[in-house]
Amino acid sequence: MSRTVTIAELDQADRHLVEKALHASIHAYAPYSGFAVGAAVRTRSAKTYAGANLENASYGVTICAEIAATTAANSAGDQEIEAIAIVGHKFTTPQDSSQLVTPCGRCRQVIFEAAQVAKTDVRVFSCSGDLSKIMESTISELLPAAFGPANLGLTEVWPKMRAKLRSAVAKLRANAFGGAARPRHKGRRKRLAASG
Repeated sequence: MSRTVTIAELDQADRHLVEKALHASIHAYAPYSGFAVGAAVRTRSAKTYAGANLENASYGVTICAEIAATTAANSAGDQEIEAIAIVGHKFTTPQDSSQLVTPCGRCRQVIFEAAQVAKTDVRVFSCSGDLSKIMESTISELLPAAFGPANLGLTEVWPKMRAKLRSAVAKLRANAFGGAARPRHKGRRKRLAASG
């Protein structure tokens, strides 16, 4: 059941998640709406990934903060999302940070799919920019009777496909680098400094 909470009522992990979302909003690129949104997801591994909205003159390709944060977790290979916080505020005149910001329909669908992958009902913290309003919900409350992988009979398919993907990438890397593992950033920095 959705409930309204204060920042003081949140436990330390949830407060940290909300604070990360608020901080992420500073990185928004929002010249068209003047509305900055930050989002942060926490995964089962207890790591947090943040993102901000990225607007575009071709409005249809705008990226929401929730998508950016979810993509950051996915890009890190950490797909088991347990919670997400969204914070938004209008920073142009007249400024307004008092309105509760909830995920749009597209974002709800992406969060729902992440919930099915993680096999958990993702907790969603929708917040005003000044954090005076926080609504805690689950994604199934925000998007009831949602369509997702289970409707297509695919809930057990992705883990097997992911294993195949990892194997395929390992083979590609081995072929591309002559069987040697590609150096990590640390080694590359040393090479750059030496050549420099």
